Amino acid sequence: MFASMGLAVNDPEHGFCRDCLTRQGGLGRRCERCGSPRLVQHPELYRLHIAHIDCDAFYAAIEKRDNPALKDKPVIVGGGKRGVVSTACYIARIHGVRSAMPMFKALAACPEAVVIKPDMEKYVQVGRQVRSMMQGLTPLVEPLSIDEAFLDLAGTEKLHGLPPALVLARFAQSIEKEIGISVSAGLSYCKFLAKVASDFRKPRGFSVIGEQEAVGFLAEQPVTLIWGVGNAFAAALERDGIRMIAQLQKMERAELMRRYGVMGDRLYRLSRGQDDRRVDPERDTKSVSAETTFDTDLAGLDDLVPILRALSEKVSARLKKAGIAGRTVVLKLKSQDFRIRTRNRQLGDPTRLADRIFQTGLELLRKEADGTKYRLLGIGVSDLSDDGKADPPDLVDVQARKRALAEGAVDTLRDKFGRKAVETGYTFGKGHRGRPTRPGEEEEPEIRHPWERI
Repeated sequence: MFASMGLAVNDPEHGFCRDCLTRQGGLGRRCERCGSPRLVQHPELYRLHIAHIDCDAFYAAIEKRDNPALKDKPVIVGGGKRGVVSTACYIARIHGVRSAMPMFKALAACPEAVVIKPDMEKYVQVGRQVRSMMQGLTPLVEPLSIDEAFLDLAGTEKLHGLPPALVLARFAQSIEKEIGISVSAGLSYCKFLAKVASDFRKPRGFSVIGEQEAVGFLAEQPVTLIWGVGNAFAAALERDGIRMIAQLQKMERAELMRRYGVMGDRLYRLSRGQDDRRVDPERDTKSVSAETTFDTDLAGLDDLVPILRALSEKVSARLKKAGIAGRTVVLKLKSQDFRIRTRNRQLGDPTRLADRIFQTGLELLRKEADGTKYRLLGIGVSDLSDDGKADPPDLVDVQARKRALAEGAVDTLRDKFGRKAVETGYTFGKGHRGRPTRPGEEEEPEIRHPWERI
């Protein structure tokens, strides 16, 4: 277990104060210099170099930073009553509010919460500031999302004049002073356990898991601690009588793979703390998507098609800006009873055109317009590559070239005069034939990464 939670520390040099960064000469419970109780002590502390950094309640923390009156109030960042929770501050979490929870459930749990509509442009800007500061520590930064990343700090001691553990603690201080939000950090010998460590003692956490303690620590944890073991898979494991990682540690790899396939190999390795993945700053983007949750459930194509077109244009704009294209178009729908449908179609060539994304999504949507009422609609592309070979001339659809040229002209006008300078017939007006005048929640197009390749 962690030194700060009971692990014996044999060498008194293996510790420092998180507030003044002074190395400790004894094993007291408070800093010998400033009296702070926030000490980090661990026998492997100065040998570990793989870190995971996660901003605490990122969106909500930014809103509280920008509005001090919200400091002691429960804050939920998300859509209206029909939307979902993007982020909840820790005060709201005490009441049971969680990310991705439907807003009506969140407000039932915490009716006094202050609800703020997401400002993605602001959050992305702050995320870039944090990322830039990470890259000032090491070039080996592997982003996982807008507010978290892995770092490999091996070999940086000469650069910073401090071991990785102290560099990490100093970084956390710098984030609070310069950006005004807090982060939690995990330090270990591998990525899996660094991420596990960062989840302990949030917010403003700093936890360490060493190699010598890994197997014993993991043995006491539930199987859900292992990445990839969600509710469905955990239920399958429980049906087989497996609830704790200690049980996995007693099983052979062949037996686990016979039962659970490739996932069985992951269970075998991670349950033993075996993870040789490197921090990869060049990790590929997985998908680009946009989705919106409606104020009222929608069923008809007349209502859904204009929204699909607007979302397709958002995704296209992000693809063009990033210089990438996707070969698979993915449609996402969430029904009135919160069941999710995803449908996809692979194209002959990668695309970045809004028209092609929309037309493909429309074909998929028509098959799902069976009278079911939907509360959410999303469109995205995956199987990404650079856009050098995107959208070649179509010899069958002779109008495709004309539509592509027209879209290019529209893009030029929008770049010069703004996105609302030109609208298509699908999106103009946004209120015809019963369609709501505004969606309940519109999320910016999102670039998503796979959490890991294990």
